[in-house]
Amino acid sequence: MLTAAVSVALTAAGVAVAGLRAYRRRFLSATRWFAVALLPLGLYLTGLFPVARTIGDELADWATKLVFDPRVWTGIVLLGVSAGLLAATRWAGRRGAVTGGSESRPAAAGPAPARPAVAPAAGTPAAGPAPKRAEEAARAEQGKAGRAGKPGKAGKGKGDDGLDEFADIEEILRRRGL
Repeated sequence: MLTAAVSVALTAAGVAVAGLRAYRRRFLSATRWFAVALLPLGLYLTGLFPVARTIGDELADWATKLVFDPRVWTGIVLLGVSAGLLAATRWAGRRGAVTGGSESRPAAAGPAPARPAVAPAAGTPAAGPAPKRAEEAARAEQGKAGRAGKPGKAGKGKGDDGLDEFADIEEILRRRGL
């Protein structure tokens, strides 16, 4: 009977606060207060207060045993050791220190191939240039074609040493101010 009276009183007080919040045009806050105000009466009407009391009693008994019973401390130590071992094996597995079944695994193919230090030629397809970069690449390609047609470049006998690509890159960097 006392539980019912307390639940109704708490709900009434919460609804009153929610009404004041709504009167002050703080509707979000009023809705929150109203939602919280409905909890005590809802818990009483569903019969969850005795369940909560039972859970509270059991937690109190467990806490008492935790402090005074050596068996509980032994269980806590075992749980800690178990968690530590699981964490250690996960860490070691990520680092590759544990090589379970490595005899059946094929050997690695070797080191990864080195990436080229220079950008690919303008004629090779890229990963999909952005629209501005596509325009710059087209201009650079036109500039190459214009230089290739000059008689002085090819007739010197130096051969193609790949420096034309660096000149194009330098030109693009200069245009961007880098």
